[in-house]
Amino acid sequence: MEGLVSMKTAPGISFQSIPSPNQRPNFFLRRSSMDLQHRRFHFPSIRAQQSGTIFPRKEDEEDSLKVKEWEVGMLQNEVAASQGIRIRRRPPSGPPLHYVGPFEFRLQNEGNTPRNILEEIVWHKDVEVSQMKEKKPLLSLKKVIENALPTRDFVGALKAAHLRTGVPGLIAEVKKASPSRGILRENFDPVKNLSLFLVQILIRKFDWICHKIDVLPPNEIRGLIKCPADENPLVEIARAYEKGGAACLSVLTDEKYFKGSFENLEAIRNAGVKCPLLCKEFVIDAWQIYYARIKGADAILLIAAVLPDLDIRYMIKICKMLGLAALVEVHDEREMDRVLGIEGIELIGINNRNLETFEVDISNTKKLLEGERGQMIRKKDIIVVGESGLFTPDDVAYVQEAGVKAVLVGESIVKQSDPGKGISGLFGKDISL
Repeated sequence: MEGLVSMKTAPGISFQSIPSPNQRPNFFLRRSSMDLQHRRFHFPSIRAQQSGTIFPRKEDEEDSLKVKEWEVGMLQNEVAASQGIRIRRRPPSGPPLHYVGPFEFRLQNEGNTPRNILEEIVWHKDVEVSQMKEKKPLLSLKKVIENALPTRDFVGALKAAHLRTGVPGLIAEVKKASPSRGILRENFDPVKNLSLFLVQILIRKFDWICHKIDVLPPNEIRGLIKCPADENPLVEIARAYEKGGAACLSVLTDEKYFKGSFENLEAIRNAGVKCPLLCKEFVIDAWQIYYARIKGADAILLIAAVLPDLDIRYMIKICKMLGLAALVEVHDEREMDRVLGIEGIELIGINNRNLETFEVDISNTKKLLEGERGQMIRKKDIIVVGESGLFTPDDVAYVQEAGVKAVLVGESIVKQSDPGKGISGLFGKDISL
C-alpha cells in the first residue's frame, strides 16, 4: 500500500495488567493472594505449549477462547509462511514466562515485535476488527446490506476512461495522511472553510438571539444554520477529483495510520459523487468487506502480502456476491504468480514500493508484466493498476507501455492546491473532457 515506511524496532519491556484477547502481553505482573503451590493450572494444547503461552490463569471460557484464538493466529502464520508471505498476521508466540517469588512476568523478544510498518498495521488491525465485530456482528451487517445503496461498475468505469482518454484510467486517492509523509492535507480549502465557519458562528448567534426574544428567524436564515462548513473536507476533494477526470476514487479507511475512516467513505458516497469508490483498507477478515459495502464501497482492496491464497479466493467470492470489485495488490514476482493462479480476478494492482526496503521503483511494474506473466494477464483480460511512484507524464507513459490500463495516485495530486490542475499535470493533458 502506498505510503508505508520501514520501522526500526528495539526490544523493550512494557507493563500491562492482563493479556489482551488478541495479543500476548509484552510484560505483565500479577500478585497472587495464595502461595504458588496452591495455584490451579489449566494446560493449553500442544501448539500453545510450543509457543510459550503456558501461564497460570482462571478456568473460565474467556481464557480458553483467548488460547484458541491464539492457536488460530499461529496456524495462519504457518500457512502464510508456506506461501512466501512475509507479513505475519499476529505475534508468533508469547515471550517466555518467568517467575520471581509470587510474581510472574514476560520479557519482550525480537520475534514478538513487528518487523516493519505493514506488519505493525496488520497486528493492530487484528485487534481493531475483533473489537468492531463485537459491536456490529456480521448478522446485523447482512440485514443492513439489504437496504444499502446499489454498487457502481468499478471495472467498467476504468475501461471506459481508458478508451475515452487514451491514457490509464485514474483512481484518485482521497487521504489525509500516511505513515511516511504525515498529514498530507488537513483541509482542502482552508480559507473557504474558515470563512464558512465564521459565517456559521454569526448565523447561530443570530438564531440564539431570536430564540431568547421568542421570535423565529426567517426560513432563509434557518436553512443557512446547516451551511456546509461542517461538511467533511474530503468530500470537496472527491468532487474536485471527479471534476478533474478521475474514473474512480480510492478512500483510505484506516484511522490510526492514515487518518481515514469508514465515515469518510460514507460521506463521499452520500454526497452524490458519481465515481465508483474503492475502500482502501487493510482487509484481514471478511467482516470488513460487508462493512465496507454498507458504507458505500464499490470495490475493495486485498493485499497479497497479507492474505493467503485461500483467504483471497474466499474474499473474492464474497465480493462478487455483494456486487463489489476486488483489487488484488502484489509487490513482487512470487505474489504475482500466486495471484495469477487464482480464478475470478479482474483487477491486479502492482505496488512499486518494496516491502522490505520501502524504496519505490516504477520499473517493478515492467518487470512483473514481462514474459509469460504478461501473456497470461492479457489472456485473462485482467486490468493492471499501477501504484506508487507516479508523479509525471513520463512515469504514467512508462507504466502504460508496460501494460498498465489504470493508475492509483494519491500524494502527487492530493497535495496540489487545485486537484484538477494536479491531474492534468500528472497526465500532461486535460482528461476531464
